[in-house]
Amino acid sequence: MQTPPPLKPGDLLRVIAPSGCLRSTTPSGRSELDAYRQGIAIWKQRGYRVEIAPDCEAQWGYLAGTDTQRRQQLRDAWLDPQVRGILCARGGYGCSRLLEEWHWQGGDPKWIVGFSDITAILWSLYREGIVSVHGAVLTSLAAEPERSLRRLFDAMEGRPLPPLLGTGWGGGTVRGRLLPGNLTVASGLLGTAVQPDLRGTILALEDLGEAPYRLDRMLTQWRMAGAFVGVAGIALGRFSCCDADPRIPSFTAAEVLRDRLGDLGIPIVSDLPFGHEGENAALPVGIEVELDGDRGLLSAI
Repeated sequence: MQTPPPLKPGDLLRVIAPSGCLRSTTPSGRSELDAYRQGIAIWKQRGYRVEIAPDCEAQWGYLAGTDTQRRQQLRDAWLDPQVRGILCARGGYGCSRLLEEWHWQGGDPKWIVGFSDITAILWSLYREGIVSVHGAVLTSLAAEPERSLRRLFDAMEGRPLPPLLGTGWGGGTVRGRLLPGNLTVASGLLGTAVQPDLRGTILALEDLGEAPYRLDRMLTQWRMAGAFVGVAGIALGRFSCCDADPRIPSFTAAEVLRDRLGDLGIPIVSDLPFGHEGENAALPVGIEVELDGDRGLLSAI
């Protein structure tokens, strides 16, 4: 794996919107534009120069512009030798559409940070042997606690990362390449040209707003497709807003995860502090990690 050179204050970062469009209002009444600007301000306060790609605030249906516009943002940022890192505005949906006609040609490896729908880009980079960061997008960055911000900067500026503590399911200790992502997005990549080789990886999965039966359906697809064969271990983050309406008979999300993953015979750790609707600890994609299923630890090596 190639790790991009560590960032340092003064470097130029480019903001792109490869996925969903920025929303002036959300169902909760909050403005994503305000959160987006706050996220940019955090990087600037750190000492970075931040520029916004053309069409970054465009809107085409639920997407942040046409596929051509969004693909051009990614291509220009990747190929610009002055740009040292790429910040994704938000998740949503749309990254997989860009990868239908995409090749990582030219340009030196550089940092890309995002999560949720950005999983598609991170996994595509992993196939190319390039490290990236599964971490907060600009619309969620300002809500991160201070320790999460420190971890994100440490990850991209080349400093060691402390272990993350969760709930161990047993299975001993294993080492492998860390491959974090959103379960729904990752499930959509199975069997495609973007799906990386999962053998020997430590999968780190999270999700948002998926009812337990939908989690069950996705994990059953993974099982039937043989996608878990050769996976070294699984680290589970937050599955936010994933429990069913209490008026409907259902398993809980936690029960589904235990049922569909607990018999794989590999180390598993749950309740790790990453994902939506809460602390989203930065996870470098592709680094060597150790997963201790007995003590509930995920540690960079």
